[in-house]
Amino acid sequence: MLVLSLFPGLGLLDRAFEEEGFCVVRGPDLLWGGDVRRFRPPAGRFDGVIGGPPCQAFSRLRHLNPHAGEKQGDLIPEFERVVLQAAPRWFLMENVTAAPEPRCPGWVVKSVVLNNRWLGEEQDRTRRFSFGTEGGLPLLPDVAVFESPRYAQCVTRSMTLVPVKIGGSGKVKRTRLESGAYKGPAEGPRVEIGRMLELQGLPRDYLDGTPFTAEGKRLMLGNGVPLPMGRAVARAVLRALAAVRPQRGAHG
Repeated sequence: MLVLSLFPGLGLLDRAFEEEGFCVVRGPDLLWGGDVRRFRPPAGRFDGVIGGPPCQAFSRLRHLNPHAGEKQGDLIPEFERVVLQAAPRWFLMENVTAAPEPRCPGWVVKSVVLNNRWLGEEQDRTRRFSFGTEGGLPLLPDVAVFESPRYAQCVTRSMTLVPVKIGGSGKVKRTRLESGAYKGPAEGPRVEIGRMLELQGLPRDYLDGTPFTAEGKRLMLGNGVPLPMGRAVARAVLRALAAVRPQRGAHG
């Protein structure tokens, strides 16, 4: 199936869909000097549309930066516009759980919240995937029986190393230093890029030889969908579509 990818960034969600047999065409992205607001797709050419509009304006950490999301604004309406113009059989939008679901007349949206650790992975990263189809097909990703015994906080641009107390949930907690002060998640040394790549499901040398600066690599990795999460969602899309006849719907 031919799929249009919006806001592709580093292309981790694209790679996951490609590994599952989809042919992905990447749309414009600010990373490459493009602007989705000037993009007009042809109607009826794509079977699906995938993408994750910028989430800074809806992130739980936006209180740390009062200007978060101001530069790009809310681009979910642009995702909706492209879907309406492209008229695919289905679409999939990824974002943080606080972001609004896409509203596209003619498609019924079924959303699922997925945490990367539910797939047996180390990184704690929660995202919502909104799946739009004409008949409201459900999106049912497979999850692991047990979570990983190892725990790592969510990969972000400013990801820092934080001591984790043993016992309880094993999740990141504020830690008291010898001086009596408390050390929070933003006060440790920054995680090396190779480790960030591993937590996103990639080899440590994945970005070797690219022209991006270290800060640019951190930004792209912090915005990307973990590859294991992308694979699980792509497989769930395949299963959902297999439940109906492989024909273009009334929108195509």
